[in-house]
Parts: sequence; C-alpha cells; structure tokens
Amino acid sequence: MPFINVKIAGRPLERDQIASIQAGITRLMVDILHKVGPLVGVLVEEVPLAGWRVGGEPVSRVAQVDATVSAGTNTADEKSRFIVEANRLLKTVLGADLTEVSYIVIHEVPKDSWGYDGLTQAERARS
Repeated sequence: MPFINVKIAGRPLERDQIASIQAGITRLMVDILHKVGPLVGVLVEEVPLAGWRVGGEPVSRVAQVDATVSAGTNTADEKSRFIVEANRLLKTVLGADLTEVSYIVIHEVPKDSWGYDGLTQAERARS
C-alpha cells in the first residue's frame, strides 16, 4: 500500500505529463519495489515556484518525490535503484531544466502505523 507524493514547481504541467509521472512511478513501485499495482497511490501536486529555492537561489523547475512504504519490505539495492529510475523518469518527463537538486525520498513506516480501509498493514499481514 505505498503512497507517493510528487511535488513539482515550474511551468504548469500538461495532463499527459501528470499521467506519465503517475504511470511511471506506479510501474517503478511494482517492478523495483515489488508493490501491488492496484494499491499504489500517486498524487502529483503543482506548487508555486516562488515558494521553492535551492541553496537560497531561485530555480526554474524542481521536484520532490516522497514515497511511503512499509518498513523492512525492500533492500538497500532496491531502494537505490528506485531512486535512480525515478530521477530518470522525472528528467524524461519534465525536461532538461529540472534542477539537479530534486530529491527522491523513501519513507519507511512501521506496518502498525499505517493502512487503508480501516486496517493497518500489520493487521493485513496477520490475515
């Protein structure tokens, strides 16, 4: 049950760019981190560029990916590969003006601390 929040600042996104990011991130979660595709949630948010600086300096295009997964479900190599491929996806979809300092973060949350439809991931694992 991973949830991924992608924040992007810069010129407005086209619908196909949003769809490409959502489909690409979902594919990476399934192929690399072995998550169940129909349970992967991806929210793409456009945020004001004026609110985002890197090193105190303005940027023309920047992104942040926050992926939340159950703790202990992926190896260091899998997480590293996800970060590489998610970065490649962002560069492909958003273009050359994407700043190098666009972070991809994998947050590992204990299974008893999150869930969906009223059940924690720990309760689902016991079922």
